[in-house]
Amino acid sequence: MGSTKADRTLELGRYGPGLDCACTLAEAQAWCLRLARGHGENFSVLSGFVPRHLHDDFAAVYAFCRCADDLGDESGSREQATSLLAWWREGTEVMGTGRSFHPVFTALAPVVARHALPRKPFLDLIRAFEMDQKVTQYATWDELIGYCRLSADPVGRIVLMLLDEARDEASLAASDAICTGLQLVNHWQDVRRDLLERDRIYLPAECWRGELFVERLSLTCQRGFAPDRSFLGEYRETIRSLVDRTWPLFERGGELIERLQPRHRPLIWLFREGGVQTLQLIESWNFETCLARPKLTAFSKIRLLLQARWSAASAVRTQRREPRAA
Repeated sequence: MGSTKADRTLELGRYGPGLDCACTLAEAQAWCLRLARGHGENFSVLSGFVPRHLHDDFAAVYAFCRCADDLGDESGSREQATSLLAWWREGTEVMGTGRSFHPVFTALAPVVARHALPRKPFLDLIRAFEMDQKVTQYATWDELIGYCRLSADPVGRIVLMLLDEARDEASLAASDAICTGLQLVNHWQDVRRDLLERDRIYLPAECWRGELFVERLSLTCQRGFAPDRSFLGEYRETIRSLVDRTWPLFERGGELIERLQPRHRPLIWLFREGGVQTLQLIESWNFETCLARPKLTAFSKIRLLLQARWSAASAVRTQRREPRAA
């Protein structure tokens, strides 16, 4: 097996297929914590807004998602990715039965039991990464949304369960809207990288403008400029239309914030607002994401964290003012 990012992230030479995972729960939890703290996400999964007693739980869930994502995207070939995702699926299905394929499953099994987490969200995520090995373009908006239901929405539902928040349909629907919105923002933001590094186009074909769109997009992404100036205008209109269809998801998702316990609102607000600000950034870049990848600056992230922290402090003050039940 050649050295790939997936090999290095998951330590497949030590914990890969066919190898016994002889590690204790404490060792597995430490493995997941190192991964959660070491990855360069927009905002740390273990930010100060995650309750301290849930750090191990969040880290285990994050490690599962991160590892499954890397198996799908960083395994070196689609054939290798498909094989490794099948191994990851089997590990998910037998988790908690005494067999452990990887430290992630050792750490995750008690979390699943403690919070009564269903297996479906985890298996749906794997299914999405399996789809990535077969589907490189989406014909319609609805097909792409169907993919997001598997690749993004399960994460939000798991987070609500970890926080012991309501699992009613309205709350779940609002959570799904935020997660789908975040996934779409990533797609609009990463057009160039997805095409050049993964040979995938997540822009629905029904939304393309002009002829020979894929050929001209590929040439523009490779060169870093638009040799055909008319294409850039067509591309901007395509992304503009997709951004316009994404905004209502964040508006709908905002309903979730008020449904949450006050102490949990800043955490969810932070992730939603990160997506909102990135969408605004795409607009300010004139939608030209085929030329470069717009991303939040360090200053923008700090500002969002401070806003979320102020929100958290306000929530605490509000709770203190609320009269206790008789």
